[in-house]
Amino acid sequence: MLIGCPKEIKDSEDRVGLVPSSVQELVASGHEVMMETNAGQGIGCSDNDYLAAGATIVETADEIFAKADMVVKVKEPQAVERAKLRKGQVLFTYLHLAPDAPQTEDLVKSEATCIAYETVTSDSGALPLLFPMSEVAGRLAPQVGAQALENNGGGMGILLGGVPGVDPAEVVIIGAGVSGTNAARIALGMGASVTMVDRNVDALRAAVDRFGTAVKTVYSNKGNIARLVEKADMVIGTVLIPGAAAPKLVTKEMIASMRDGSVIVDVAIDQGGCFETSKATTHSNPTYVVDGVVHYCVANMPGCVARTSAFALNNATLPFTLALANKGWQQALKDDAHLRNGLNVHEGKVTYKAVADDLGYDYVSSESILGL
Repeated sequence: MLIGCPKEIKDSEDRVGLVPSSVQELVASGHEVMMETNAGQGIGCSDNDYLAAGATIVETADEIFAKADMVVKVKEPQAVERAKLRKGQVLFTYLHLAPDAPQTEDLVKSEATCIAYETVTSDSGALPLLFPMSEVAGRLAPQVGAQALENNGGGMGILLGGVPGVDPAEVVIIGAGVSGTNAARIALGMGASVTMVDRNVDALRAAVDRFGTAVKTVYSNKGNIARLVEKADMVIGTVLIPGAAAPKLVTKEMIASMRDGSVIVDVAIDQGGCFETSKATTHSNPTYVVDGVVHYCVANMPGCVARTSAFALNNATLPFTLALANKGWQQALKDDAHLRNGLNVHEGKVTYKAVADDLGYDYVSSESILGL
């Protein structure tokens, strides 16, 4: 198979779909890999590193989209990239379609076969290709939130961990999954006072088992969220419904109740965000203010630590990339129900139910596409 990896073009996105070691594995399995020149620059990998791994370097993304049987990326294709996709081509990347009607429409029109990292599953019900980026985003959230709390970040001038004689920041984390747990780890390590909120009591128990009495846990309902948000210096939203738009758990009224200079970090923004006042931002312009509250809603948070993120992502994606290349997408999806769950769009049909339901498309199952 001819596999192509273009340079990411989303604002301040320095990750890359294939690191040199992944290229080496694909080439060793008999495949050809085309890399756009400087695709790995943001992770410290040169064209020579990719040449040494066995890749061919091409000058433009146009060559990759025109020739590759499968395109491997990190972020959802931008409009100019979507226009280059074609029937019979496989796209393997993050898509996050439910909150993105224009992207879904373009992918449907392209008739390409689009497999989303974020809906591939595992035996445990986890999302193995989302997991590493959820770890990164969760660990970043208190870090970027702490900067936003500083006066020069627009915040009220609070040091997250306080100092002897001065209270630390009150941090509320909505969601006790992968991102929430990693956010709690870093916030606690920075000395903050941390409360985790979730409607899954087992997840809250797991948080207590992990962090002990250092973390407070509260069951998620509207009343509890409103009470905690009002008193918080920082609220980190991490809720996730696989493949679907994130629920708006924090209302405009709750945001208005917060003190001026407090901060929200919406880790769920890729799926539309879990705050009613959230709108996607970029690393070059990461924050805005609503009712005196600083909003950090960068839609590709892990992109600012591109080297760590790209290698962590490739650790998870490479086995699936190899399966798609070695077997062809049809056989790979037939053989692996978890990879099959990644199929979101195929030849003009929406094949992931949550996306179809959220955006009003007819749902066609991946099993029917594959004749299973």
